[in-house]
Amino acid sequence: VNACVDVVLSGVKLLEALGLDPGDGRNHVVLNSGQELKEAFAFFMQKGAAAERFFSDADAFHHIAQTASEYPDAQLYVGGNAALIGQKLAANPDLKILLCGPVGPKLHELLDDNVVVPPESMQERDEFHLILEYQAGEEWGQVKAPSANRFIFSHDVSNGALNMLEVFVSSLDEFQPDLVVLSGLHMMEGQSKEMRQRRLLEAVASISDIPTDIPIHLELASMTDQDLMSNIMHQQVFPLVNSLGLNEQELLFLTQAAAGPHASLASWDGIPDVGIVSDILFWILKEHGRSTDRASDLTRIHFHTLAYHILVTVDGYWGNQVAAVAAGARAAGTQACATETIDTSKVFLKAPLEFVTSQTEAPSKISLNPDEPVVHWHREGISFHFTPVLVCKDPVRTVGLGDAISAEGLLYSEVYSQ
Repeated sequence: VNACVDVVLSGVKLLEALGLDPGDGRNHVVLNSGQELKEAFAFFMQKGAAAERFFSDADAFHHIAQTASEYPDAQLYVGGNAALIGQKLAANPDLKILLCGPVGPKLHELLDDNVVVPPESMQERDEFHLILEYQAGEEWGQVKAPSANRFIFSHDVSNGALNMLEVFVSSLDEFQPDLVVLSGLHMMEGQSKEMRQRRLLEAVASISDIPTDIPIHLELASMTDQDLMSNIMHQQVFPLVNSLGLNEQELLFLTQAAAGPHASLASWDGIPDVGIVSDILFWILKEHGRSTDRASDLTRIHFHTLAYHILVTVDGYWGNQVAAVAAGARAAGTQACATETIDTSKVFLKAPLEFVTSQTEAPSKISLNPDEPVVHWHREGISFHFTPVLVCKDPVRTVGLGDAISAEGLLYSEVYSQ
């Protein structure tokens, strides 16, 4: 239920256009000014990490958004996880997609013809999200980026209040979907605690109205509020969905918010350790997934990080995992390089060629075989499918990569009717 227009441009160039000088990096949970924007951008650029923040001052944001969208090199795209997943799925000519998000005139123009927007979802003004990109090795003052990534911020009120959730659920009767994909819960971070609490309970009530024979996938995104993450996990959202999509930042944040395995790890050091990632994924499905004594629908997690992907499923609920995880990895390589198929001259392998499958249990050690790139292992009724990613050397566009990966993985996933 989140949709917007993404304005993509060089972070350093925008900050220079706004007259902001380079300085020390500092993390800010919410941005209140240009100064805080500059500090937060420098903080994450120095780490080469992706981040997303809410900008609290509407007028200041409007000025920044105008400067950004009018910048000569700025590019305007469909944005918001829900709209991006919809766009990716709509590229398949046999599919019709229902998208309910705040859709303004510019966004409507950018959407694929296969995307249906109910009239109640249309609004007069677009919601803009600013995506400040930086390249590997790019410098700004004393800061040097170790890898290419982006910093995202917005003052997004409609998406933040999940305004279109009820419209979405009420439109399903007529649309009769085969799959529901939800995203946008992370946008509530800009709301007050009371508002968030109320909206989350309303969201749970709405999601509960979706017929149980329609599989639901929830795509997570960058968050900073541990209470909100904990509520999404514990207050009935996880048990209502069949599938989750997330990256390494969200995975670590999730285990920190719920005191799960490896929660003391402050941040990843380089490529996330496969054993640690597997332990956390296993714990999510063991603690929050379907089991004989728990009424939860959660049976699938698609984890993606730059170097590799893992698809984890509770046995007996999903099929075609090898193709699904491979399709997601292929989408990462082609979309980042903007090529139709994988161009081997433009990609490289960053995944570990050997790894252990756990850091807590007696692990097995796995060596990758290029002839069979998808590796499978098993742990207490849960299957793991791992594949390396052919990483684009010079990414053309990193925005929406996780959404494309999750969409492609879902397209190839077979759900067994229970």
